[in-house]
Amino acid sequence: MNNDFDIFVDSAANLTDEMIAETGIKVIPFTYTVNGEIKSCYEKDKPFKETAKAYYKLLSEGADIKTSLVCEEDFINAVAPSMEQGKDVLLVTITQGLSGTYAQAVKAMNTLKEKFPDRKMYVMDSANASLGEGLLAVQAAHMKSAGESIEACAAWIDENRYKMNSVVTVNDLKYLKKSGRVSTIVAIAGALLNIKPMLHADGASPAMLTVYAKERGRKKSIDAMVKKFAENVIDPANHTIAITHCDCEAEAKELAERLRQLGANDIVIEFYDLCTGSHVGPGTLALFFMGKERRTAATVAEHKKFGLFAKKNA
Repeated sequence: MNNDFDIFVDSAANLTDEMIAETGIKVIPFTYTVNGEIKSCYEKDKPFKETAKAYYKLLSEGADIKTSLVCEEDFINAVAPSMEQGKDVLLVTITQGLSGTYAQAVKAMNTLKEKFPDRKMYVMDSANASLGEGLLAVQAAHMKSAGESIEACAAWIDENRYKMNSVVTVNDLKYLKKSGRVSTIVAIAGALLNIKPMLHADGASPAMLTVYAKERGRKKSIDAMVKKFAENVIDPANHTIAITHCDCEAEAKELAERLRQLGANDIVIEFYDLCTGSHVGPGTLALFFMGKERRTAATVAEHKKFGLFAKKNA
């Protein structure tokens, strides 16, 4: 069975430098603007940790940073060379609920279909962000290495994307306020009362990052992350667990130690993706793991009946 295809992600997938080197996944970067200068959220030959640390320092100092999605032209420019080489393409994107990037990717697919009618392309909405997206792409890359077809990899992501659980806590509500995810009144009240919202990728279609609980203080919010993990994780010893952070690495390492006590074995720690990181801000801590299905039984049944991933270009 032919498995001559390339796997792409947008940079919101938050892959570590080691993951990219190991899997050969190709990254298409978001961009951001700071002080009138446009910069890339991912640079191939520059260690991500260096870029991220400088980025979150700018944010903490009050820099006005605006992010831009990956547009149709960017996708075409990135993907077309693979098709010119006779390869098919599997492209995984951030959830539609947080960005218009998936829609741009579908436009690119339709354009490329006309130019390369013999090539196949799957565009997959990950229903996640950060390493919730990235871990799905990494698993697809491992399946490819084992000889699985592009169809099998796309089907696996489609089947498992809502089993990828996430939980996020922010340190300062002003970034959620700036992005419009909480009101000014809520942000002010939260700051006064030391309220830390708990967010997760929900079971909606498209998936959204929504507040599911509120905790008083940082310690309790991290305790809540551990509790969510314990209640929802499935087979932690045999899945990669990911922790991302907006320059609070010590807390990320402490969280990892607590997860190991609950059976986690392979834990990846990385700085949080720059694009979505600007909306949650410095001090944010996020956790991603394979666990219980996030959708209701009814939505799962509907999903299986109608199918949700983009069809191949055949």
